[in-house]
Amino acid sequence: MINQVHELYKKYEEVISYLFFGVLATIVNIAVFYLFDTVLDVPYLYANAISIVAAILFAFVTNKLYVFKSQSASKGEAFKEFYLFVGFRLLSGVFDMLSMFILVDFLTINTNVSKIITQFIVVVVNYVFSKWFIFKQKEG
Repeated sequence: MINQVHELYKKYEEVISYLFFGVLATIVNIAVFYLFDTVLDVPYLYANAISIVAAILFAFVTNKLYVFKSQSASKGEAFKEFYLFVGFRLLSGVFDMLSMFILVDFLTINTNVSKIITQFIVVVVNYVFSKWFIFKQKEG
């Protein structure tokens, strides 16, 4: 039984790690948003932008080191990963901002509830970007 669990974990280690650190990045995103939006009373779109940046930085480090275990051969390669990661995360950040605007201003859903709704979709989109475009495994 323990062997089977270990084999399953090894088979799905990347997805499990991504989900674990994705949840943590989402918590960072939501917590920073809550701090700026609710506690500090910063306008919600500014609070959202700040929370996206915090989550991007947290997610880059954890995705590179723990999820995809990417080993950069040079500073140039590491910069390329960072550039691609930030670029694709900014694309999902645009979706995040638009979703927040629609949910809050048009559907009049509470800002914190809107943030949580938006994050479910963003996590999936970010996994696809990371897996297929940023931290691609080298052949060989």
